[in-house]
Amino acid sequence: MEFSTHSTASLHQVKTAALAVGVFADGVLTAAADLIDRASNGALRTVVKTEFRGRQGSTLVLRSLPGVAAQRVVLVGLGKQDEYSARVHAAAEQAFAAYCVGAQLTEGASTLVSVPLEGTPIRARARLAAIGAGNATYHYDESLGKPDRDARPKLRKVVHCIERGDATQVQAGLREGGAIANGMDLARTLGNMPGNLCTPTYLGETAQKLARAYKTVKVQVLDRKQIEALGMGAFLSVARGSDEPPRFIVLRHAGKPAARKPAKDGNAGPIVLVGKGITFDSGGISIKPAATMDEMKFDMCGAASVLGAFRALAELQLPLDVIGLIPTCENMPSGKANKPGDVVTSMSGQTIEILNTDAEGRLILCDALTYAERFKPAAVVDIATLTGACVVALGSVNSGLFSKNDALADALLRAGRESLDTAWRMPLDDAYQEQLKSNFADMANIGGPPAGAVTAACFLSRYAKAYPWAHLDIAGTAWRGGKEKGSTARPVPLLMQYLLNQL
Repeated sequence: MEFSTHSTASLHQVKTAALAVGVFADGVLTAAADLIDRASNGALRTVVKTEFRGRQGSTLVLRSLPGVAAQRVVLVGLGKQDEYSARVHAAAEQAFAAYCVGAQLTEGASTLVSVPLEGTPIRARARLAAIGAGNATYHYDESLGKPDRDARPKLRKVVHCIERGDATQVQAGLREGGAIANGMDLARTLGNMPGNLCTPTYLGETAQKLARAYKTVKVQVLDRKQIEALGMGAFLSVARGSDEPPRFIVLRHAGKPAARKPAKDGNAGPIVLVGKGITFDSGGISIKPAATMDEMKFDMCGAASVLGAFRALAELQLPLDVIGLIPTCENMPSGKANKPGDVVTSMSGQTIEILNTDAEGRLILCDALTYAERFKPAAVVDIATLTGACVVALGSVNSGLFSKNDALADALLRAGRESLDTAWRMPLDDAYQEQLKSNFADMANIGGPPAGAVTAACFLSRYAKAYPWAHLDIAGTAWRGGKEKGSTARPVPLLMQYLLNQL
């Protein structure tokens, strides 16, 4: 997607297939809509009075308005003026892009970034606009035998009409948003691919492709023998039940050395992102019910979000040291699979009694968190579709955020609000650790039904004592089920906003 800017001074002269202007539900025209209205001798205001109510996200197409060079003027509803927000703005931009996609247009122009929005700088509005356009133009056909090329979106260019003095900030925001949208596309496609195609090997190959495409990215993909040499007994115990070989993927983004910056807390170590990569989760011996088990291909969305963030990082060439760690394997039932009651030894030397083989994500993550110590990180954030309990607690609106480090938690919560990819902080009190007691190992891998998302985070916290750490449980936000089934690419926007805020 190509993004560019144009001055609003000559808005009626912009030659484009479709020009978006905003209209509030109370009949108030935005400044851009007013310009178009005056150029067309009041034609737009007449339509607003009689046909268009400005309902949030609604659109109405006006063709060949007199005095206006655009082939179509697309009225986009912004809802009530006193309820206008960053989320409404992003939805409006996406609605316009979706119209262009549906009409098979190759280009369009939008005035929506120029609508004033208290508390949201124009650079942030531009960033959200580009992400919205990216969401509208996403199309999946990786596993179709005969992809319908005509169904693929043709929209390739969006011009944003703005005041001249805003050009620098808008262009920066569009560049950031475009890169984030590209990262989301990668994460979304990996999540949507079936488990027989998106295997641990495939994830490793995807990481290697990133390294070939971007000089700032370096990648190591470790195989089973190399993982064994590291002593990752918890991770390998999960992989043992499948014929698909496991992979441990290590990505490094160094940015430009001359401009490289430490994290804002003053620690010169890198930021480490750890993504759970279970490419299919049957539950193992503690097998899941058949209904919706197909959705367990999404159990690698944490890994996908790390790869998506690295795609965006590399495109933007951010001057930050960032490490990505992805333990990836399948969780399958077989004669070699983990059994309830088994005890395994993690890379840290701590032993774990496996009471439920469907609580496997924490087993692969704990070894990755131990591995992260070698980088002396400024911060570590793990991202995982970890627990159904988090879905019960928070639904599909907020990701669950767990951390004992207030500064890191606050930074991630702020990034979520700014990117509209929100999280909610959950408790991590030491009292919950009691539920993980085992008679036969240093800990059990589950703590029983009460507070399941919390005890899962408590388990991980035992492996993350050497650095500032946060855990994002994205089980409710990483994908949608039902008729709209598909990956959401969350929390790529949150992760990228957090990284951008370090600059």
